[in-house]
Amino acid sequence: MSQDQIDLSQVRRALIIKLRHHGDVLLTSPVFSALKAQAPAMEVDALVYRDTQEMLTLHPAIREVHTIDRHWKKLGPFGQLRAEWALLSRLRARDYDLVITLTEHNRGAWYARLLGARWRVGPDGGYGRFFRKSFTHRYLQVPGNRRHTIEIHLDALRRIGAHPAEAERELTLVPGHNAEATFAAKLDKLGLRAGEYVLVHPTSRWLFKSWPAANMAQLVDRLTAAGRKVLLTAAPSPEEMAMLADIQSRLTRPVASLAGELSLKELAAAIDQARLYIGVDSVPMHIASAMKTPCVALFGPSGDIEWGPWRVPHRVVSLTMPCRPCGNAGCGGGWRSECIERIGVDQVWQAVDAVWEESA
Repeated sequence: MSQDQIDLSQVRRALIIKLRHHGDVLLTSPVFSALKAQAPAMEVDALVYRDTQEMLTLHPAIREVHTIDRHWKKLGPFGQLRAEWALLSRLRARDYDLVITLTEHNRGAWYARLLGARWRVGPDGGYGRFFRKSFTHRYLQVPGNRRHTIEIHLDALRRIGAHPAEAERELTLVPGHNAEATFAAKLDKLGLRAGEYVLVHPTSRWLFKSWPAANMAQLVDRLTAAGRKVLLTAAPSPEEMAMLADIQSRLTRPVASLAGELSLKELAAAIDQARLYIGVDSVPMHIASAMKTPCVALFGPSGDIEWGPWRVPHRVVSLTMPCRPCGNAGCGGGWRSECIERIGVDQVWQAVDAVWEESA
């Protein structure tokens, strides 16, 4: 072991921080698995935003999921301070030896300092002197859509000498018995059976990642014409529900829908029971990878090497354009992305056929 590596047998408790969106949090799940596998006696906790906690709750390697509520600021200065102090007190009581932050967020740097851990690990980069000085170890990153986000997360462990085995790099998401039971009841009410439907989740919270409604409706019609049962899902936000309604209005025959009706854990159960998943770059696509459900993923401005499906039979459908992936909120920031809008229905259908046959 080099002088800069950490003897994990000396670590009693570790905290891993990821303060981002749902998909980002789910993609940290292998870090918990790998750390626990290499140091089984260690207690490993998570700190995430409250609305993303279902991505990690019930994870077998995690002892406790601590949360920050984005709505604390609505409590006013003193109310927010009380909530923040209560969280800090709970975290301090855990007496962490190791804190790892997987986000270039100053909040993670503050916690690394305030918790007094012996070892503190964070990403390297131009995030300022305060951030840089908050950590004992900084892991290098590979930007520019050249390395999957999961591997970048795992580089935090490699930096301290904990090199994950192949089996430790799997995504983990546990729906739980309650979500599985409530979803099963909803599925039965629709007259669908597990393993016999294609789950289509056409939306993303970032609508500039979405395929046009007219194209998605044509694809769904092709699926039903080929005798394949379809289940539509979407998040309950007004924007996503409006897009779902637009798609449904264009269909030549109605299909089953649970759009806006599923919790994240129920959505995981729904994707787990699907024969095939079709969608865009969004958290349900990552859930498909975690549940080992074959998938077809449409990519526009985001990088498919960095964010694509992980260790599951799949096809990424995208166009070769000199500007993609740009990572922008649509062309010119206008919330419409030509790189995904120009993808043809035939191109997606060929991908669906290929994955269907491969995973038969």
